[in-house]
Amino acid sequence: NTYYKFAPNVFLAKCTEKHEKGEVIPVETKYGKKNDSIVFNLIMEREGFFYYSIVRADGFNVQEHAKRRAERLQNAAVNADKKSMEYYNRGQKDHDFLSLGEPIKIGHHSERRHRKIIEQANNNMAKCVEQSNLSDEYSRRAEYWESRTNMINESMPESVEFFEYKLEQAKTRHE
Repeated sequence: NTYYKFAPNVFLAKCTEKHEKGEVIPVETKYGKKNDSIVFNLIMEREGFFYYSIVRADGFNVQEHAKRRAERLQNAAVNADKKSMEYYNRGQKDHDFLSLGEPIKIGHHSERRHRKIIEQANNNMAKCVEQSNLSDEYSRRAEYWESRTNMINESMPESVEFFEYKLEQAKTRHE
């Protein structure tokens, strides 16, 4: 038994034998990984093969994917915030010296050190801003995936009943 993507979030299993709705069958990806899947509907029978719409038996669906993605992105946003603060603190290391506004003494033995301090402060603040922007981007993406955690689509067995209910609601509203 193999399967492939038929439409967004809809997968078809290509089987050599006939199965009943609700039966758990092992299917293999094109990469050789095996998953248990639940037979949902017989779609067609062609050239000695039976094609079924299937759902993963381990409960992994679009909602679970969205939850995992949102969690990963929230963790990434927290890590980027931490790095941003680290770079900010590094940039403030010689703040006392630089805040005096002392000019660079050309030709003096302290010239190289002074230029290096200014360059390090500049680089660390640039990295701080970069990490802060990255944290904001991760947070924005996490919000998007968080909003998708309650989405119902064709990949879930309960979607048929949900869409039938929505159809009835639409009919009564339009009548």
